[in-house]
Amino acid sequence: MKPNDLREQERVIVPSLRFSMKSAADSSKQAAWPELPLAAWQETYATLHMWTQIVGKVRLVLTPLVNHWWEVPFYVSARGLTTSAIPYRDGIFEVEFDFIDHKLTIETSWGSSKTLPLQPQTVADFYANFMSALRSLGIEVKIWTMPCEVPNPVRFERDKQHSSYDPEYAHRLWQILILSDTVFKEFRSRFIGKDSPVHFFWGSFDLCVTRFSGRRAPERPAADPITREAYSHEVISAGFWPGGGDVQGAAFYVYAAPEPPGFAEQKVQPAAAFYHPQMKEFLLMYDDVRQSASPREALLSFLQSTYDAGASLAHWDRKELERL
Repeated sequence: MKPNDLREQERVIVPSLRFSMKSAADSSKQAAWPELPLAAWQETYATLHMWTQIVGKVRLVLTPLVNHWWEVPFYVSARGLTTSAIPYRDGIFEVEFDFIDHKLTIETSWGSSKTLPLQPQTVADFYANFMSALRSLGIEVKIWTMPCEVPNPVRFERDKQHSSYDPEYAHRLWQILILSDTVFKEFRSRFIGKDSPVHFFWGSFDLCVTRFSGRRAPERPAADPITREAYSHEVISAGFWPGGGDVQGAAFYVYAAPEPPGFAEQKVQPAAAFYHPQMKEFLLMYDDVRQSASPREALLSFLQSTYDAGASLAHWDRKELERL
């Protein structure tokens, strides 16, 4: 074949191939950001929330305090959510919720491990089984068994109400956390000031990342020790939350603490984003991101525009805090 013939064939084949790849990407967009209707998995959500609190409280008891409670969250992993290393005596152990094979794994630095199935079971049974598994590995720990940050809490050992586990929706949640974690980390990379890791707080059941101005915040009146530690400095925090209460669906959020005057009235992107006056946060519903032409771009525009609004109104030293 002559060179001219090759170039002519390339002009036909390459654009066609690119169109085919683009079409495939467009058709897979909805599958990549799966549906997560709150009503369809409400019971699994409530049960899984309690299970994560049980595991999280073990980490809280055994891990030294880090500023703003950064020692307590989980992290998105290649199989689900992990505690990362938890110190115990002269070693460490790690607990992971595996949302592929639907099991809870406990791995230790002394070579022993334990696996528990993630399946429909009461919170009371999960608590008993998990604590028994820890003891079988030589890990003795006592936790406060009252759930945090939920209405009408019931102690773990008495909770026989929550017992649902739908593996499909647990897997979907994890897929969304992976995608959100990736975008949050891209957003985080633009900031060179003090910034939290991207982490999953089991108390509020949300994935978040927080930027700091570097200035101390006024102490909140009548704040409890947890709140005083969390909001000791000025922050703008962003996250993903599966929803609940007045928010009937999964949503991305951004708030500033303390909130500067005029923040609620700012115009942010994309157009579907709005300010929730009761929660005092900007919200962008997950479905609006999922159904957009580019979920990544929609989410990044939300994170950036809300940060821009908060940081400018609060007079952050942006030249010193942002990557130029």
